Amino acid sequence: MLDHRPVTVHGAGRTDAGVHAEGQVANFFLARLFEARVLQDAINGNLDRDIRVLAVETIADEFNARLSAKQKTYRYRIWTADVVSPFVYRYVHSYRGPLDLEEMRRAATALIGTHDFSSFTVADSEIQDRVRTLFRLDIEDATNEISICAEADGFLRYMVRTIVGTLIEVGRGKRTAAGTGEILESRDRSRAGPSAPANGLTLVRVDY
Repeated sequence: MLDHRPVTVHGAGRTDAGVHAEGQVANFFLARLFEARVLQDAINGNLDRDIRVLAVETIADEFNARLSAKQKTYRYRIWTADVVSPFVYRYVHSYRGPLDLEEMRRAATALIGTHDFSSFTVADSEIQDRVRTLFRLDIEDATNEISICAEADGFLRYMVRTIVGTLIEVGRGKRTAAGTGEILESRDRSRAGPSAPANGLTLVRVDY
C-alpha cells in the first residue's frame, strides 16, 4: 500500500464487462504527499500491463470523478472488412453485411437532445431519472470501419450499446429511421434493438 492504509477510489463511471476505456478518470485522497510523477510511476508499477495511469494531478477536496463530470464521450467501432485485423479485433464489432449509413444518420438525429432514454437501457434499471442530454451522435465511415461517436451529459447502463444495436438494425433495413423517435417516446426497452457487443465500445473522454 502506497499510503499504508485502505484508500477509496472514485471512478468517473462503470463500464460494462468487455468495454474499453481510453479516458477513464478516477480520484482518491492520500495522507502522504507524493510528487505527481513519482505517484504515477508507483501506481503503474503495481498494475497489470492492460491498465496504465497516463497522468496524475492534484485536485480540490470537493472534486469527485463521477459527480463532477459534465459530459462523457464514447466511440463504437464496427469493422466491415471480411477479415478482422489481429491488431484491432479486441476493440471492434465485426459486421460484414451492408449498412445504409444515410438511414442510420437519419435515425441518429431523432435521438439528439434531451430525452427520457428508458427504451435504451435495461428494463429493470433501478435508476429513477432516465433523462439524459445527447449532444452528439455522429456516424463516420472510414476504410474497413464505421465509427459511431456519442457525447452526452451522462449515459444509462447499456445505453450506447442499445443505441448502436438499434442503428445497425436500421442500417440493415430491419427498422426505419422514422421509427426511432417512436421507440424513444415509447419508453419501452422491448421496442429497441439488441445491445451491440461490448468489445466495440470505448470510453474516450470525460470532461469536467
